[in-house]
Amino acid sequence: MSKIPVGILGATGMVGQQYITLLNDHPWFDVRYVAASPRSAGKKYEEAVAGRWQLSKTYAPHVGSIKVEDANDVSCAVSAFKKKKCAFVFSALEMGKDETSALEEAYAAAGIPVISNASAHRWTPDVPVLIAEVNPHHTDIIPMQQKKRGWKNGFIVVKPNCSIQTYMIPLHALVQAGFLIKKIIVTTMQAVSGAGYPGVPSLDTIDNLIPYIGGEEEKSEMEPLKIFGTILNEEIQNAVMPKISACCNRVPLTDGHTACVSLAFGLKKPSIEEIKKVWASYKGLPQENNFPMAPKQPIVYREENNRPQPRKDRDTDKGMAVVIGRLRPCNVFDIRFTALSHNTVRGAAGGGILNAELLKFKGFLR
Repeated sequence: MSKIPVGILGATGMVGQQYITLLNDHPWFDVRYVAASPRSAGKKYEEAVAGRWQLSKTYAPHVGSIKVEDANDVSCAVSAFKKKKCAFVFSALEMGKDETSALEEAYAAAGIPVISNASAHRWTPDVPVLIAEVNPHHTDIIPMQQKKRGWKNGFIVVKPNCSIQTYMIPLHALVQAGFLIKKIIVTTMQAVSGAGYPGVPSLDTIDNLIPYIGGEEEKSEMEPLKIFGTILNEEIQNAVMPKISACCNRVPLTDGHTACVSLAFGLKKPSIEEIKKVWASYKGLPQENNFPMAPKQPIVYREENNRPQPRKDRDTDKGMAVVIGRLRPCNVFDIRFTALSHNTVRGAAGGGILNAELLKFKGFLR
């Protein structure tokens, strides 16, 4: 099978670098087009990232020799599309919300599908916020999006905030098993890589914890409702439950977002053992169809009382599994647990690639 040629917008940034490395030897996709800011445009990719490469794994040799284009110039991607060097783009743009929104729409209007990591379109009613295991059916809105906007081939899908993926899959497993979740209190400890590069100044994080991440608590409280929502009148209508109260903190870790979660159920309350069985047996469409980026077991439960730990558990199953521990009764709600996911893999580039695999499986990418 010939691989689908893909492009990456924001290819020199932290998430863009993750896309580059995770797509090394991908069986379905091949990086053939890279774009970044005007200061990188015109350089070979290896020159553009020299001195600012942040990952231990490097890029494939052919990617290093690709000329970086200006991400603001959509005509470059259109030209690559016509030459069959870019069938769709991953957007890892690091720009203002309005700029990102307009630019992603320009790519889609030009006939190029956009799979985005940015937050700009997460509240656009006809743009799905996808976690491939949780709401793959939300891809059904893509034809409606295209019809409404007059886009023939282009469209936009986005992935959610990196921190909520730490607990959305465990929540979905319980909802799918028939348990109504009414209320959630969640406290996140989020790694510095979530702020990109150069990110948070070192003197702010060393020997410190920052109890504020701009906009993060609002995203954590609202995005799950869109993901759990339904398509109605050609828009995604948010769910009304669960009610979520979030506290988000930046901690001095390189990678790995941790969440301490307390849940209140409806009348039907599962036991601790029932919850563990639900999580152990949970599989979504990516697992059922063996998507390349999908973890074999999306939820991994650790029985040790001191796990999960970011350094020891964030890379579980390609960095795509959610690792959970400390499931126990809650004195205020019903149960509580600790969950961990890799924020720049599952929560960013890996999640974007898994969404692309879902879209290919559903026939939206050719």
